[in-house]
Amino acid sequence: MWRIGHATPFFELKGHTDSVVALSFSNDGLLLASGGLDGVVRIWDASTGNIIHVLDGPGGGIEWVRWHPKGHLVLAGSEDYTTWMWNADLGKCLSVYTGHCESVTCGDFTPDGKTICTGSADGSLRVWNPQTQECKLTVKGYPYHTEGLTCLSISSDSTLVVSGSTDGSVHVVNIKNGKVVGSLVGHSGSIECVGFSPSLTWVATGGMDKKLMIWELQSSSLRCTCQHEACVMRLSWSSSSQHIISASLDGIVRLWDSRSGICERVFQGHNDSIQDMVVTVDQRFILTGSDDKTAKVFEIGAF
Repeated sequence: MWRIGHATPFFELKGHTDSVVALSFSNDGLLLASGGLDGVVRIWDASTGNIIHVLDGPGGGIEWVRWHPKGHLVLAGSEDYTTWMWNADLGKCLSVYTGHCESVTCGDFTPDGKTICTGSADGSLRVWNPQTQECKLTVKGYPYHTEGLTCLSISSDSTLVVSGSTDGSVHVVNIKNGKVVGSLVGHSGSIECVGFSPSLTWVATGGMDKKLMIWELQSSSLRCTCQHEACVMRLSWSSSSQHIISASLDGIVRLWDSRSGICERVFQGHNDSIQDMVVTVDQRFILTGSDDKTAKVFEIGAF
């Protein structure tokens, strides 16, 4: 773990026995969750680097880790077809959500914290009650994805999910009734990232076809296409929705005008593919992780 602006590590967090594939800070910044292919989620004190709890249970590797928007509840999806929720302060398992038939590849709490949505390689989206463990809705089959889900994003009002699949399709689902209310047709390869704009009714999608696409949600129409040199792995909207940042397997981060689709800035420095990217809460910095075995911090500046 590093502090931005310091070249040497602040902490080294040891304990996982296999690759660490997921990292996530709690929303108050006090805790860090790490998930590994060893099937374990570890909770760390973000200020000291001390281990607080080791959360085990899943019988397969961890796919992703997410925090509840209003507390220290941590959610993780596993290769063993299950999703787990723990109280990170107590180190106690609260719920195990079962029903998927293949690896749980993506998931999250809704922004209001009242619902959990998970997507799987089995091609289904499931909507859960966190307290009762009840699966309230399952969306699978026509007119939904024909192959496994790779990513999902939940709207700020906690009513819609947009999901992407290895079949190149993108669908929007109303999670109150399970209906597919939109299909965003245009990609020709696996979808790697999706995201609702925070302040406007737009959706962005990125995929293996080297395209970042921005869509009008209400009409499911394409607004603009931002062409890349390689697969688009990650995207992040600005708080104003006027810009969008993308990270690609060509090792480049780009900042786009979301209204025109024009690339305004390019951030270079990696000499291999970027596998992950996150923008700091204050939107001053971009953090990237690459196959060149480095993590880099880019200063965004005014935009």
